[in-house]
Amino acid sequence: MANGDITKEYEYDKIEVVQTFKIQVRKATIIMEEQADGSKVELSRSFHRHVLSPFKSVKGEDGNWTHTATDISGEDASVQAIANAAWTDTVKTNYKTYRESQSI
Repeated sequence: MANGDITKEYEYDKIEVVQTFKIQVRKATIIMEEQADGSKVELSRSFHRHVLSPFKSVKGEDGNWTHTATDISGEDASVQAIANAAWTDTVKTNYKTYRESQSI
């Protein structure tokens, strides 16, 4: 990098497990500028949030539920690690039971 170069960096600064089975993820996008002394100065920071659940659950017209596992392979490694630790078999079963109890 040279003095005045602008770079974009990403930071997963908040990963929270809520309601036992939902994972809230906050990703920061940071715009940095390199200074003459080699240090970096943050010019801006913006955030994107999304929530993950263990399954996408859909009730069919026949009244039967389909639970499709959430694909977390595109998530950051830190998000994957937390999801894999938090979404135990018991949590997954409880999530299905919870969803099926909803009047959707």
